[in-house]
Amino acid sequence: MRHRVKKIKLGSDNDHQTALIRNLAMAVIIYEKIKTTTTKAKAVQPFVEKLINIAKKKEKREAIRQLEKLLQHDNSSKKIIEVLVEKYQDRTSGYTRITKLGNRNGDNAPVVQLELV
Repeated sequence: MRHRVKKIKLGSDNDHQTALIRNLAMAVIIYEKIKTTTTKAKAVQPFVEKLINIAKKKEKREAIRQLEKLLQHDNSSKKIIEVLVEKYQDRTSGYTRITKLGNRNGDNAPVVQLELV
């Protein structure tokens, strides 16, 4: 039974889903905002917040190891540790914001902007 289990499915394959979430998370961290569909944004938002919490709460050496394991891009993990930890030092959560932009022209999918606050 799956009572009260909240998980968003983004495709048929689990590997494809994890790759998609990691790539979107790296884009959010590097560019600080992306335009994507509502479902993808809601799936990647907790992952990005978890990455920032890891960098804030762990020792620097241990945080680098965990972030490198979760993200395959060196610049994104460097930016989390050097820039974003200092930026969100006084916040405990709520590092991202989802803003509705309307619908996409081709398939009328709802498009949102996921950005770092």
